Amino acid sequence: MCVYCGSSAGRAEYLAAARRVGETLARRGAEVVYGGARVGTMGAVADGALAAGGRVIGVIPRSLVDWEVAHDGLTELRVVDTPHERKAVMTGLADAVLALPGGAGTFDELFEAWTWAQLKLHAKPVGVLNVAGYFDPLVALVEHMLREGFLKPPYRDMLLVDDDLERLLDRFADYRPPDYTWSDDPP
Repeated sequence: MCVYCGSSAGRAEYLAAARRVGETLARRGAEVVYGGARVGTMGAVADGALAAGGRVIGVIPRSLVDWEVAHDGLTELRVVDTPHERKAVMTGLADAVLALPGGAGTFDELFEAWTWAQLKLHAKPVGVLNVAGYFDPLVALVEHMLREGFLKPPYRDMLLVDDDLERLLDRFADYRPPDYTWSDDPP
């Protein structure tokens, strides 16, 4: 499971949810692939998974290693040159993509994974854990995009949103990409 989240902690409930995500994924036997940092919600996801006996692969740009934010207790740490390479490696190593509350980098990663699904570059589930309503504005924006003709229903349906982790993970397990054709109207 590729987990995109923040290098900042945000509110205490986001940090607690991130740790719970790591623990739950490890308990379910899922290997965690994440951004490789020891700080913020990223560090909490890794620490939760490791404490529960899980395997954790971090993928981190060299510049962040130089800033000394790399987690030194992971199962594996892969150092890459660029954030773009990081996203490609993380998504490539995973069977699904989960975003937690985070900042601009998290949204960049989420939107790229979702766009790749729309372009049929992968058929992996992409979703967000809507902790404390954090993603409510995103859900509203997605519906606005749909109403304004910039997003089609199958593409909206590719983004799984839930506020319950276990239910979201079950939805991931049952996920089947929508059947659609581009015809004259590409994504």
